Amino acid sequence: MRTPVSIELHHSEMEAIRDGGVASVHSWELVTAVDGPGTRMTLFLSGCPLRCQYCHNPDTWKIRDGQITTIEEILARVDHYRPVFAATGGGLTISGGEPLMQPAFVERIFAECRARGIHTVLDTSGYLGRRASDALLDAVDLVLLDVKSGLADTYREVTGRELAPTVEFGGRLAERGIAVWVRYVLVPGLTDAVANVDAAAEIVSRWPNVERVEVLPFHQMGEDKWERLGEPYRLADVSPPTDELQERVRAQFRARGIVTY
Repeated sequence: MRTPVSIELHHSEMEAIRDGGVASVHSWELVTAVDGPGTRMTLFLSGCPLRCQYCHNPDTWKIRDGQITTIEEILARVDHYRPVFAATGGGLTISGGEPLMQPAFVERIFAECRARGIHTVLDTSGYLGRRASDALLDAVDLVLLDVKSGLADTYREVTGRELAPTVEFGGRLAERGIAVWVRYVLVPGLTDAVANVDAAAEIVSRWPNVERVEVLPFHQMGEDKWERLGEPYRLADVSPPTDELQERVRAQFRARGIVTY
């Protein structure tokens, strides 16, 4: 059963989220060629500790704004698409928001997917990486890791938080040999400085489990959400990066021997 989350989550709802039997869910969609290999069901959980200036889903920031959804309901939907996953090499991706705001749920549903032979992807900033148990990571096939900046000061400007937890989590994934696709959002005037990109490339180059880096050009498709939420949007006058800038940044990662798109 799915019910709207109240302004303040009831104690029983919070206990159920901590146990992992339910989750606060923003939305879900069926996608191809994004969020991992094959055709995927991407589940967006509510709640995020970061406040990225370029966030295109600020409506996922607050866990209380999602829908309380049982694990059984989501597994039923996953099972419905199993033939599609099998035919395309796809599976389930859990994104957000930040999925590690609700780690017990992620652990439980990924374990169920692993038992069904369904490919699993965790899409995370890594900032809450310490919340990911070994059991959770045992059931993850691929991590989409957002490395938002390479310099600590720039990371703080972009997100309002610290870079170190992401670097620590990336190192942990490397030690465990879990496949990683790094994502780097390229925002002119914010994340595009040569020194910042070089620092990010140097960090990523330490992790031999990184299969690719995806340089994602900034876009304005989320601006209207900021307006609806009454949140100040600092990037209203920023244009998407030019092809030349995108290629320069990709070349900086490739110079470290990293496959980059």
